[in-house]
Amino acid sequence: MAAKLGLIAGGGTLPVEIAQHCEQAGREVFIARLKGFAGPDLEAFPGADVGLAEVGKCIKLLKRAGCKSVCLVGNVSRPDFASLKPDLRGLAMLPGLIMAARKGDDALLRVILAEFSREGFLIEGAHEAKSDLTIRAGALGSCSPQPQHMADITRALLVARKIGELDIGQGAVVCDGLVLAVEAQEGTDAMLRRVANEIPAAIRGQPGAYRGVLAKAPKPIQETRVDMPTIGLATVQRAAAAGLAGIVGEAGRLLVLDRDQVVELANDLGLFIYGVEPE
Repeated sequence: MAAKLGLIAGGGTLPVEIAQHCEQAGREVFIARLKGFAGPDLEAFPGADVGLAEVGKCIKLLKRAGCKSVCLVGNVSRPDFASLKPDLRGLAMLPGLIMAARKGDDALLRVILAEFSREGFLIEGAHEAKSDLTIRAGALGSCSPQPQHMADITRALLVARKIGELDIGQGAVVCDGLVLAVEAQEGTDAMLRRVANEIPAAIRGQPGAYRGVLAKAPKPIQETRVDMPTIGLATVQRAAAAGLAGIVGEAGRLLVLDRDQVVELANDLGLFIYGVEPE
């Protein structure tokens, strides 16, 4: 039996998915619900509310509950450090967190993970706590890419990997060999809205006549235990609105939230979701 899991939970559906999976698998779980982020569905599981900067309180709660592993999961926006209300442990960490934040989200996450590791916790990624969260190689669902899509898949993944090397973003949209958009700080959904609303219809696909692909790939420096490329229902809906034929990611390195609903929606819309082996 796996060790008791401490789930440090932000917003979105993923924390609930993992908590439900633990319950079904007979694995004990305790949830540290981050105030202002964690949803009400998590109150059905054993746990407690903690502030974003209450690091000492969080560690004490997890240890008291007997947790041996921790998993940081869910949506958490970058805080305004001046507005945080840290406990003593959080206050001691604050200068290091501010310095790390200037180097990017990955540096910030590594500082946070290191604090829990020093306390003896094993760090688990969401994909380790629930192994079927990531995409596998091949098609996910009934739609598969056709030969005319393969060149766009290759180029979109190449661009996604290259912007990742520069710590710019995770995603890229390519249609008929043209790079229509790359993701920066605005995120995938905003990038797809930009393609749908600002790219001329003549050089992209249309609903009912899909062309082009969205590719997502992790940055080389990315801390994938807490920040892996992710798609969900909104991604599929916005990819279709942008006229794209499908979504592609690296096998084992792309999280699919609400998998059953995502597959059903993609099948209904006629979009493929496809995994390729990572380089």
